Amino acid sequence: MGRAGADARATVGALTCQDRLFARESTAPLPVPSPHPYLSSPQFVPYPYPYAYRRSQEQHVTETALDAALFIRWMQAAAALVDREAERLTELDSPIGDADHGSNLQRGFTSVAKALESEPPAAPGAVLTTAGRQLISTVGGASGPLYGTLLRRAGKALGDAPGVTAEELQAALRGGVDAVAQLGGSAVGDKTMLDALAPAVEALGTSFADAAEAAEKGAVDTTPLQARKGRASYLGERSIGHQDPGATSSALLFAALAEVTA
Repeated sequence: MGRAGADARATVGALTCQDRLFARESTAPLPVPSPHPYLSSPQFVPYPYPYAYRRSQEQHVTETALDAALFIRWMQAAAALVDREAERLTELDSPIGDADHGSNLQRGFTSVAKALESEPPAAPGAVLTTAGRQLISTVGGASGPLYGTLLRRAGKALGDAPGVTAEELQAALRGGVDAVAQLGGSAVGDKTMLDALAPAVEALGTSFADAAEAAEKGAVDTTPLQARKGRASYLGERSIGHQDPGATSSALLFAALAEVTA
């Protein structure tokens, strides 16, 4: 995985001298952001989806091949959602991180959208590997290598096939999630992006809508958790009460997938 992987592991698992000073001296309670319903924009399709819609989604998952054009629309929709929610992501990152998650991902996914528009790949796997490569090269901190690993690993698993099934996508993303866990040394329950990614991938076996709903729930459910990985872990119990920004942005990825396959 090279230098990017090493940088991500160092960012996620190691304390710098400045971080130790931060952890030792930052003892004042942190403010909890004002309530803000996740993805509350009236333009966004609400969850849970109606039963009839779920049934159509279930049929869609099992019967429809997914081509490169759909994967490009998926990444473009993700870029649009990240752009819309960038301020919110930074708000979540401010009390427990570096207050740059929204701006970093906004820059990264904008780069992804431009790359896919200028040279559209011919296979779904190539779309994901291109997106992952762009995120690694443009997103700072741990987020770039982690998101890049997720998409590149999934893309390589899909290979050069011109179309893939939802089951193949699920298996590929499961491999990507495993790679993220290995890179970050984290697990579900550590208050990281895995808390949204893992349940979403499992729910893909039912429908894209269920995957999006599972990711959203996983992100919201990080709020009462104490962080055990990343910068937020330096705060100990004071990380409790804050929704994880990485899990929140991960949920946007699956919200975008549900949007383009509806």
